[in-house]
Amino acid sequence: MGPTEDVYGWLFAQTRQGRERGPAPARRLLDSLGRPDAQFASLRVVGTNGKGSVCAMLEAGLLASGVRAGRFTSPHLTHFEERIRVNGAEISPARTAEFVSWARRYAPDAAFFDLSLGLAAQVFAESGVNLAVMEAGVGGASDATQALSGVRAVLLTNVALDHTATLGETVAQIAADKARAAAPGVPFLTTAQGGALEVVRAVCQEVGAPLYTPASHPALFDLPRPPRLEGVHQGRNAQLALAALRLLGHDSGIPAALDASWPARLERFTVAGRTVLLDGAHNPAAASALALAVGPGGADVLLFGSLPRKDSAATLQELLEVAPVRLLTHPGQEPPYADLQALAARFGGETEPDAETAFRRALKLTPSGGTLLVTGSLYLAGTLLKRVLRPPASAAG
Repeated sequence: MGPTEDVYGWLFAQTRQGRERGPAPARRLLDSLGRPDAQFASLRVVGTNGKGSVCAMLEAGLLASGVRAGRFTSPHLTHFEERIRVNGAEISPARTAEFVSWARRYAPDAAFFDLSLGLAAQVFAESGVNLAVMEAGVGGASDATQALSGVRAVLLTNVALDHTATLGETVAQIAADKARAAAPGVPFLTTAQGGALEVVRAVCQEVGAPLYTPASHPALFDLPRPPRLEGVHQGRNAQLALAALRLLGHDSGIPAALDASWPARLERFTVAGRTVLLDGAHNPAAASALALAVGPGGADVLLFGSLPRKDSAATLQELLEVAPVRLLTHPGQEPPYADLQALAARFGGETEPDAETAFRRALKLTPSGGTLLVTGSLYLAGTLLKRVLRPPASAAG
């Protein structure tokens, strides 16, 4: 094993299993690093879906308005350093290796996400970042990013069923955890609707957090034109990002925010005379939004790969009308795997465990000039980006 493999091998092995969850261990790690999060202001982005897109729009808008900005997102698609950017540039692998060397000695029991957050905070402090866009991992109150100091605003995209083993089995329970990201006097902006919004409203009133919604502040959430990112759901994400930029006085960054790109969110490729649509939809709500964006029969073939901890059947169910031909695969991660045979028996379609082989088979099943939709997991998207669709050296951040 080479030194690079050793760095990432150790880091990726620091899973949550058997380790303390919540913001407390992250706070202890940040304290051991000298409280770097106290040296910059943060925007926390929480929600079930759309967090990464909102972060991309916020980063683009802040940079265009002259702010020295940092961005922390997850998961990465092809390489770890995508997660941490300063002024639009990823950190270097050497910086990751330096931090891992420290962590192996001084924080050997820390979890992967906490370590990633600690590294991001340290880099942002060292780099003189003024405002950092920080994407939550799972939840709000229960997430490591709850440990951050200096939060200027909290943005909640939406609430749907996902991570039920951690956050709760109902939308109301999940909404309560995400809403608890609210802090006294800190603006809380959301495009959540229905029962989730009612939970948010109650929590914000209890906590003393000013609440901003499209209904209460329509001018703040005004969308002057559709964003570059496709789909009705991206319009809602753009509303949220633009509202935060306006609230913080960065209106000049709005055009750049609307032009922001974000990999594997209905990303288009042309391969062998076919259109390939790559999307990371990995839960029923995201799949429903994707199906609406693509439309019934909008693709000729669906290549679907999901992690076993996700509700693969319910997610696939939302996509059945999008394409008449289905091919089921694994996302390219290590076991355990979803039961492809059970999915095929229920919904129909071919199975091919290897993601790259499945992609090439799906291309053959797609007629010349036709469309292949690839979705079900950001890990599947990352696997295919790295192996097939885009060389690692030119992978987008």
